[in-house]
Amino acid sequence: MITDPARLREILLSSRTIAIVGLSSNPEKDSNNIARYLKDQSYRIIPVNPTASEILGERSYPNLTSIPEPVDVVQIFRRSEDVPPIVDEAIAIGAKVVWMQEGIVNVAAAQTATDAGLSVVMDRCMRFDHRMLLRNPESK
Repeated sequence: MITDPARLREILLSSRTIAIVGLSSNPEKDSNNIARYLKDQSYRIIPVNPTASEILGERSYPNLTSIPEPVDVVQIFRRSEDVPPIVDEAIAIGAKVVWMQEGIVNVAAAQTATDAGLSVVMDRCMRFDHRMLLRNPESK
């Protein structure tokens, strides 16, 4: 599991496409606010939500394996117990990083991802880390 600021910064700088599992279409939800922030920072956002056809102007997909393009990071906004099959899909699509949002911890799934060669970030907010590590505190 990655906690080193230099490695987190490297992930944020080298990643361009983020599939966000559990992205809500509700603008009041954290997942929507964080996705909007990341999109404003020029990341390619791919919503993964089986109940929405489009979120934040981007086509939504029912699962990771239905995304027709390469994904750098799979960001997870789902309950900790829902993480293992998401990690399996992240491995299947060749993602480089699994990022479990703040409050989401699944050690067994993290180990599965690590064993498959993926980098794992767990229980961290990508927006917070982006602001802190890339020195962009004024961004909304």
